[in-house]
Amino acid sequence: MRLIPRLLLSLLVMLPLAACAATPANAPLVEGKDYERIAKSGPFQPLAGKIEVVEVFGYTCPHCAHFEPQLEAWAAKLPADVRFTPVPAAFGGAWDAWALAYYAADEVGVAKRSHAAVFKALHEDGSLPMQNVSADELATFYTAYGVSADRYKQALRGDAVQKKVAEARAFAQRTQVPGTPAIIINGQYLVRGNSFDDQLRVASKLISEARARGGR
Repeated sequence: MRLIPRLLLSLLVMLPLAACAATPANAPLVEGKDYERIAKSGPFQPLAGKIEVVEVFGYTCPHCAHFEPQLEAWAAKLPADVRFTPVPAAFGGAWDAWALAYYAADEVGVAKRSHAAVFKALHEDGSLPMQNVSADELATFYTAYGVSADRYKQALRGDAVQKKVAEARAFAQRTQVPGTPAIIINGQYLVRGNSFDDQLRVASKLISEARARGGR
């Protein structure tokens, strides 16, 4: 009698694995399955001879937090002709608060060093609140990166940061980002895929294809 449940359990474990089997890296991409063309295409920033990879992310998004270590490792190995740009999702409410937080950190030069730590503070340590984060809480957090609280708060309230958030919001609206995390290549292609591994496979393939077309 015990063999039947064990057999069923084995089948239940094996079926999802078979369904999610990795697609070969050299498999041709299929529009509508692996990626979507963006109707109102255009890069986030002028390409200037680069291939642009944008990740639209949200600090409070658990999927982004889970994806971050894998994405960071992938981005670190991108060739010199590829520019990786994190763009915070300014979808309103708490999203905007954390978009402001990211760009204020960028303004004072610590966004890259602190990026992973913000995810950890929100999703693991609970040392920063998901909702209604205050300027003082953010400023205190970023003092760990050598930024005075006053300097950070000044950046947070500055016109430069407001402008960057507005640009991030406009980009997300124009490209019709469905959620986070989202990867966009050259402002032309929204990566789909059925897993984080698959998304990176598709992104890598789209980068190669863009390079073959001279970066377009």
